[in-house]
Amino acid sequence: MMNRSSGNRRSAALLLSATLAAPLLTGCGSSGAAPVVVRASAPATPAPVNPAQVTATSAATNAFGLDLLHTLAATPDGAIRNLVLSPSGLATALSMVLSGARGATADELAKALHTDLTPQQYVLATGALDRRIPPTGGLTLRQADDLWAQQGFPFAQAYLATLAAAFDTGVHTTDFKKDPDGSRQKINEAVEKATDGRIKDLFNEKQITKDTRLALTDALYLKAKWVSPFKHEHTSDQPFHRLDGSTPAVSTMRQNSTFRYTEGSGGILGEPWQAVELPYTDSGLAMDLIVPAQGGFAAFSKALDQARLDQILGGLGERKIDLTLPKFHFDTSNDLSPTLRALGINAAFDNSADFTGLLGPEAPERLKVGAVVQKATIQVDEDGTVAAAGSGVVMVPGAAAAPTKAVQLHIDRPFLFLIRDTTSGRPLFLGQVTDPQTR
Repeated sequence: MMNRSSGNRRSAALLLSATLAAPLLTGCGSSGAAPVVVRASAPATPAPVNPAQVTATSAATNAFGLDLLHTLAATPDGAIRNLVLSPSGLATALSMVLSGARGATADELAKALHTDLTPQQYVLATGALDRRIPPTGGLTLRQADDLWAQQGFPFAQAYLATLAAAFDTGVHTTDFKKDPDGSRQKINEAVEKATDGRIKDLFNEKQITKDTRLALTDALYLKAKWVSPFKHEHTSDQPFHRLDGSTPAVSTMRQNSTFRYTEGSGGILGEPWQAVELPYTDSGLAMDLIVPAQGGFAAFSKALDQARLDQILGGLGERKIDLTLPKFHFDTSNDLSPTLRALGINAAFDNSADFTGLLGPEAPERLKVGAVVQKATIQVDEDGTVAAAGSGVVMVPGAAAAPTKAVQLHIDRPFLFLIRDTTSGRPLFLGQVTDPQTR
């Protein structure tokens, strides 16, 4: 298990090492003692990665996240529901899938992930991004990546070496064939523990079965305080203009402070909009809030792409802001298999999927992706943000200057949000709020 956090970036001491020469995974299965973890010996230091490849992978994750947002919001109810997802969490899980893919399977995954890098380069760059945020006293950030394999499943030596080099992780063994529900519970418990209890039951009974051969998970947990917290006594009920025209009173925070801010209208971004960045203490992380004009949310959200997002974030400059922001707390659960197919990933789900880079020469069967899921949650209040996400992949046999006057930004209508690393630009969480009262 890989556990990167502000206080413990590695967990190598918890792993039982296997040499690269070992052709098969061995373990006790789900009905015995704790599963064995098989891995290649990790290097003493993380594998060196070209900085340009890290930058490109960060931008690619942003573009991938926007694709996910647009596709999920394109469902019949998508325009009116709250939505939170973790682009970085899913990209990390898929990087481990891409690392073992070959041919058209790899090409489709790479295209959807917006990367021109080789699978090896992409997974190493992803690992470097996961390690980027340094330990601090004011931030809890944990990311855990786990691979759970059928007992006796043969892995390619090079695949184990890539996992060690990129993530300093190995592969848990379990027995999906004999005890699929026990295996599922172990996986779900690991994700729940890694997210401080925020993400429960990532996989359901239909997603982990006796036919499961490999399950990959990424668990992400964030607890961060605002640099400029809102005073509780300034919170009051204020109207919020929903997309359906109703205006319920919602619990709304307020402060008058200096933030990075920008606004615009017309041009490639269409209708008027405002954006503000709220930094978290001691972290280099921030939440960006993008607020289209009343009545313009659906069109603005649909048109928002990587170039437009870069334009918004690149225009941020310090201004005095009279800011109101509704408190919100909600969860999102998505079966992402149809979403990824809509983004062009088809071969990975087909019997002809090519994951020969993952399998060793003793592999008795081919693999395909059976399910991709993500659950995410976010809570924003006066003190800061708590957010978590669990992402899972199941593989089965297949065949500016500040003026003295404050700018007014009263967020009383649907808006988009982005929690990102302001140095690399990588998005940890992305979503939309259309009704702060809905969980």
